[in-house]
Amino acid sequence: MALVLHAGSTNKNAYKALIAAEYSGVKVELVKDFEMGVSNKTPEFFKMNPIGKVPVLETPDGPIFESNAIARYVTRLKADNPLYGYSLIEYAHIEQWIDFATLEIDANILRWFIPRIGFAMYLPPAEEAAISALKRALEALNTHLAYNTYLVGHNVTLADIVMICNLVLGFNRVMTKSFTSEFPHVERYFWTLINQPNFKKVLGEVKQTESVPPVAKKSTPPVSAKPMGKEAPKKEEVKKEPAKPKEEARAGAEEEAPKPKAKNPLDFLPPSKMILDEWKRLYSNTKTNFREVAIKGFWDMYDPEGYSLWFCDYKYNEENTISFVTMNKVSGFLQRMDLARKYAFGKMLVIGSEPPFKVKGLWLFRGQDIPQFVLDECYDMELYEWRKVNINDESEKERVSQMIEDYEPFEGEPLLDAKCFK
Repeated sequence: MALVLHAGSTNKNAYKALIAAEYSGVKVELVKDFEMGVSNKTPEFFKMNPIGKVPVLETPDGPIFESNAIARYVTRLKADNPLYGYSLIEYAHIEQWIDFATLEIDANILRWFIPRIGFAMYLPPAEEAAISALKRALEALNTHLAYNTYLVGHNVTLADIVMICNLVLGFNRVMTKSFTSEFPHVERYFWTLINQPNFKKVLGEVKQTESVPPVAKKSTPPVSAKPMGKEAPKKEEVKKEPAKPKEEARAGAEEEAPKPKAKNPLDFLPPSKMILDEWKRLYSNTKTNFREVAIKGFWDMYDPEGYSLWFCDYKYNEENTISFVTMNKVSGFLQRMDLARKYAFGKMLVIGSEPPFKVKGLWLFRGQDIPQFVLDECYDMELYEWRKVNINDESEKERVSQMIEDYEPFEGEPLLDAKCFK
């Protein structure tokens, strides 16, 4: 029988099991017309979870409550599920990040959000402490994601599912763009994963909040009985504004003068005879006789002392089973390479008429190495194998020429798509 999940359709804790089910090929059905505060207060529900919380999963062997336990159960239904990694250490790291997502991320988002909507007493010092703790956790997560696409290994795991579901509430309700911009790798990770098909199928469109919700007004307390006689004079009420989080309080302060931008180390390299913008103009403006004009011009301009050429091959081509997803993946990579536009030119080819599609690229970089700032800032770099072109090898030079001109068939296969970074 199908597993039945008792929860509302917008419950972020229910999302964990539903996304895990999508990745695992497990059928999980949400209870229809579930009404929080009613459906979870029946005698039947209390038999499944004695404290009446959701979600609860009905299984052939009995009910399970607590969302992380439910997600683990769903994941374990598939033997050797990659959501749980490929080794004992990966399994341990997945469990580590699930705990981190729960205790450091989710707990502090809730401590910030719940009092603001009136479900707990609002205390400004407590809010400041929650925001500070959340920032500390996000900084640690940001540091990890600076060098990792996923929390563990090279694929989505249960740790990513739990982390994203916990972050969704934050992005939806309290974490504005000005707040999350301090953590660019967390932002990249979040928006990349929620747009993966299995996440998007469950989460739908996710939008980041533009403001933190105002503190809910307290209801007026009941008037107590007073003794007969003259009424005591009322004290004049002094309205106190709730203390604002530090980052909001700073918003009205005078901005500091912008500091001069540090120069890129590539700007200090000896001058090169190759002017990158001239090559880009030649590439863009050549409409006919491309081999005779643009390709010849490239090799005439190319300066092997000032620039280097690199081939790249996507490491996980077996994942490229859907054409538009593969092309979007390449487009996202090029978008994130924007920081290198002044110092690079690239061609990315999607190859094949049937899945899995191959992704191969050619890149021209200023200097003799791939710039360190590109390796540090563009997480996609690690998804490719990189090899420096040997321009003394005529076959490699010809391969460069073919990639620049979108030669087809390329290495015996048709081109599905070709994208240029210039």
